[in-house]
Parts: sequence; C-alpha cells; structure tokens
Amino acid sequence: MKKVLAGLAAVATLFAPGLALAEKLVIACGSVGQEADVCKQGAEAWAKKTGNTVELMSVPQDAGQQLAQFQQLLAAGSADVDVIRIDVVWPGLMANNFVDLKQYFGEDVLKEHFQPIVKNNTVNGKLIAIPWFTDAGLLYYRKDLLEKYGQKPPTTWQELVQSAKAVLEGEKKAGDAKLVGFVFQGKAYEGLTCNALEWIDSFKGGTIVDSTGNVTVNNPKAAEAIDFFAGLVGNVVPKGVLNYQEEEARNAFQAGNAVFMRNWPYAWALVNGKDSPVAGKVGVMALPKGGADGKSTGTLGGWQLGVSKFSKNPKLAADLVKYLTGPEEQKRRALVASFNPTIMSLYKDPELLKANPFMGSLYDTFVNAVPRPTITGAKYNQVSTEFRNGVYATLTGKGKAADNLKKVEAKLQSLGKGGKW
Repeated sequence: MKKVLAGLAAVATLFAPGLALAEKLVIACGSVGQEADVCKQGAEAWAKKTGNTVELMSVPQDAGQQLAQFQQLLAAGSADVDVIRIDVVWPGLMANNFVDLKQYFGEDVLKEHFQPIVKNNTVNGKLIAIPWFTDAGLLYYRKDLLEKYGQKPPTTWQELVQSAKAVLEGEKKAGDAKLVGFVFQGKAYEGLTCNALEWIDSFKGGTIVDSTGNVTVNNPKAAEAIDFFAGLVGNVVPKGVLNYQEEEARNAFQAGNAVFMRNWPYAWALVNGKDSPVAGKVGVMALPKGGADGKSTGTLGGWQLGVSKFSKNPKLAADLVKYLTGPEEQKRRALVASFNPTIMSLYKDPELLKANPFMGSLYDTFVNAVPRPTITGAKYNQVSTEFRNGVYATLTGKGKAADNLKKVEAKLQSLGKGGKW
C-alpha cells in the first residue's frame, strides 16, 4: 500500500500545476558555412536551460529552395517545424503563416534592435519575425598579394580589375596558374540578385524598382554596370563563377585561388580559421564604387526568426526565439562565426570588435545597405527571378545589358499594377 501511495504521489508531482513536461521544438536554421553548427549550439544551450529539447530541420543552402520548402510545409498546415529562419525579403511573402510576436516581445526588447529591420519584419501591423543577424555585401582581398605587387585596396571596380591583373601577371610568372582575379555569387539564384543590385547601385543606376513603385531597372547606368561585369567573365573573373553560390566563392578564395571575393560577413571567421591557408592574409572592406563618381554600396541581407502559426507550442517557440535573438547569444555568434548582430549596443563591445574589426569600421555599410525591391510584396520572388535571369543572360553572352534590361522592365511592369507597383 505504501508503494502504491508513493507512486500516486510521484504522478501528482509530475503533473502538478506550474511544472511542465519537457517539450520538443523543431527549428529550421541555415546551412551556409557554420550556420547549422552555431545554431545548434545556441538551441542546445536554451534546451539545457529550460529542460526541453530542440531538433534542427535540414534545409538546402539555396535561399530560393529554402523558401519553396517552407511554403510547401506551411501551405499544408504542417506542425513539423516550430521556428523558421526567414530572409529579410520574405516577410511580405510569408506573413499569413506566422504568429504575431508582439504578444511575446515588449517594446523595450524591440528597441534594442536596428529599427529599420523591425519595421521590415512588420507586415500590416503584425510582427512576424525578430531580427537575428544582419548582412551586407563586402569585399575580401589578399593583403599579402596586393602588398607584394605594390597595389592598394581598390576604391573603384575599375581599380579592382587593374590590381587583379597586376597580381595575376606577377603570380603567373612565379608559376601559380590556378590564381584568379575575382569571385562572387554568379549563379542564377538570389545571390546574383544581390550582387547585381550592388553593381547597379554602385554605378548610380537605381534599385530595380524604386520606393514609390516605379520600375527603374532599364537605364544607361544600370546597363553600363552589367556590361562592365559581363566583360570580366573569362578574363579577371573565371567562367566557373557563373555556377558559384556563397560557399563555392568562399572555398575558392579560402584555398588561396582568388585575389578578391565578394561575400557576406560570415566568411570572415572561416577564412581566418586555424585550418585556413589564407588566415592572417585577408583584408575586408566596403565594396568598391562604380567609377570615381559612383558610390560604395552593399545589398541589405540578414535573417530573422519567426514562429509558425501551425506550431503546437507557440509560446515556448517564442521563448526559444527570444533566447536566440538576445544580446548574449548574438554576441556569442558574432565571436565564433562573425554573424553581424542586430542589437545596436553590441557594436560598442570591445571583445566583439577585437574579434571582428570590420563590424566597427563598416558599421555605416550595414545600417545604410541598399534594400532589395520588397515593395513588390508577394511577387518579390518573381521580380527577383526576372531580374537575375536578365543579368545572367548578359553575363553568359546572350545579348547586351541594354536589350536584356529592357525585356526585364517589360516583364516587371506586367507583373505590377498598370506598369507600377
């Protein structure tokens, strides 16, 4: 009888008010570079703290493929994932499938983050995601090779080409036939949209669709920019770049096979890792201008965390989001993997700035990055696809930029309302 009573007491304690059973959450993180590992570390720290468990969902590297995967799950009302990492351009596409996080996050917490990103994540008054890390395109370069051949870090794209040619010529004489001048994300996917927007904006050719909804992509400066980079393919830029995403570009640069690379901040920690052949030989700076009268620019990137409205435990999922996007975890992620925080105060943290010097010197690049045309709302993906396909056609020698951008303009206007967004 005593054993029976003891057992009943144990059951009563297990289900006593205020004591919750352990829950399992599923989170979809990224898979580029160290993203999955660093996300797993953070999620496991939260799980240990709260007594719950977290499982990572496998996702492809390509952002477009990720979006398709999530849209398929959400369209089916699937509860297979609780927390989803979403791109800075997805809020308008996915707002209806996410929980309004205003009920879990106070204004005091939201004010810690860059306000333009919080605003970007708010759709029709609904806060669908919390900023996690921000991004802008950067230029990585081999300090040792530039110094060896008396070259300075380039301030314009034209200077980059001249410097690359000088280094390549010298290294070819020294017997290095593998070295190339410049690598970037040239495959026809979202990464090319980001690169090409930077090219056009740096030449002062506009932003594809402006803030008032006018399609501006078909103009002489935009055509000049695209033609300029198309002219580099097969010369300073290897033809293989037309199949590169972020990791292919990083792998080539990190192996010591490229003088310059355009990539996101995440690459900094990896190219300077203990096993990297170029560790300590790399510099990073804002992207060059499109000529002396151009501008230095970088496409706004970054990722946020949202809670699926189909989650069986949205309150707990929101708690996981709060932990992962909090100052302690954002600082840890910056230190170990150079993910740019979205919490403003961290940009004054001495330890963080020592590990990632560019975060302080390039602060303005991050806060003033050029946004993609999210004014196009739910049709953004179509707009981006049409734009990058037109750019890719030019890069692969299928027509001049002026002709291809004219076709892009017509398609974007047909997607809009009466030729305008």
